[in-house]
Amino acid sequence: MTNNQQKTKDAVLDELYADAAHVELNLGEETIHAKRISGKWRNYKWIANAGWILFFLGPYLRLGDRQAILFDIPNRQFHILNVTILPQDFWMLSLLLLFLAILLAVVTATAGRVWCGFFCFQTVWTDVYTWIEEKLEGNPQKRRKLEQASWDLTKIRIKVTKHALWLIVAFLTGVSFVAWFIDARQLWADIFTFSLGSVALSTIALFVAGTYGLAGFLREQACFWLCPYARIQAVMVDNSTAVPTYDFHRGEPRGRVKKGQLESERTTGDCVDCNQCVAVCPTGVDIRHGQQEGCIMCALCIDACDVVMEKLDRPKGLIRYESLDVLNGKEDRSLLKRPRIWVYGAVLLLAASGIGYGMSTLDAIEIKVIHDRLPLFVIQSDGSVQNKYTVKVLNKMTADMDVTITATGLDDLIIVGADKPVSARKGNVTARTIFVRVPRKNITGESVPIVFRAKGTDAHGKLFVSERQSVFIGPNR
Repeated sequence: MTNNQQKTKDAVLDELYADAAHVELNLGEETIHAKRISGKWRNYKWIANAGWILFFLGPYLRLGDRQAILFDIPNRQFHILNVTILPQDFWMLSLLLLFLAILLAVVTATAGRVWCGFFCFQTVWTDVYTWIEEKLEGNPQKRRKLEQASWDLTKIRIKVTKHALWLIVAFLTGVSFVAWFIDARQLWADIFTFSLGSVALSTIALFVAGTYGLAGFLREQACFWLCPYARIQAVMVDNSTAVPTYDFHRGEPRGRVKKGQLESERTTGDCVDCNQCVAVCPTGVDIRHGQQEGCIMCALCIDACDVVMEKLDRPKGLIRYESLDVLNGKEDRSLLKRPRIWVYGAVLLLAASGIGYGMSTLDAIEIKVIHDRLPLFVIQSDGSVQNKYTVKVLNKMTADMDVTITATGLDDLIIVGADKPVSARKGNVTARTIFVRVPRKNITGESVPIVFRAKGTDAHGKLFVSERQSVFIGPNR
């Protein structure tokens, strides 16, 4: 190593150890001011966070004259693009919840709490809030200094600006949530005209208070004390789960590097005890102590350690995503070679297939036929037998539709009351009473199956058909 290289290394060490003096371990007594550092995992985190843009922009997508995705609870209708899901189809919601629950279990069992580190709304909103805080108040050392400083115009200006921006983000969060359940255009019109309903107003207020309080003040304490996931994760991971792990075989014994010390002279491991992994942790835990309840597995400690290793010309990966079994040399298999990955994958595939089948077979119209039991049948003056039915037509489309009712199953069957199409209202059930008459000689038994069929076309001429089997009842032969 040349003299210039040694001087550069010594300067790096001075900077690291000076910074280490300000590192905070999370004792729950004061706010954690995590250091921000760029790197591969920070970029992954931003990409994952960007998925929440859909939460804010989704309600403003339009499809024709309505909102593309609208969960209309008062009218018991879920509009998702061209599909309208009514209460009769909510069995698919159960499958979706099952799929998401299994997915969370699978992800946790294979890669730990990556949901917490990369996707959880608490983590994402806290990250946004602390980003705003850093832009206004500076790095962690400056923020601590500002907290301890006396109140003056500068401090008041900075604090007021920060909290105002926090409240704006919280307000937009509440409005965006409500906009999934109320037409977004109408929602904003009600807000500006001060005519917002009590339910919507209360919901927005709760979201403002919750977002402002959780992301702005509680932060990592919400992960420690309010989130049950931190408790149950312990039973969902094992030694084969890949998590951010400190390689103690390589890092220990840790120790600070002395200025001017050559690599050949050191007796310590690769960990230089700079505490950068603690400095960047949003929950203030030390990954070198092993897996802890506060670790949300955001992998920012990996970026911090890799930067230090690169500056000191040591191999990266002292902290890396790795399972304990692999770290101890007990296992050397990729994730795809582990049996439980295939088992989990099969369960997920079955749940996803059920959802896909339900969506693909979702009828635009659906009929229900109720046979009148008082009386079961009536013999007409011409000797024919008549049964009375109530046919209910459910229109799941977003526009009214004229539906024609027919029936088959018996020779010379005549339908009375279905000569005109049923005007089925969008998203509603429309009932029509009809009578079916059949010559007595054509009735082959006391109860004969017949099939009712409903046909309708939308504005584009697409044909929709729904069938329902019922029975035709006649006298004893």
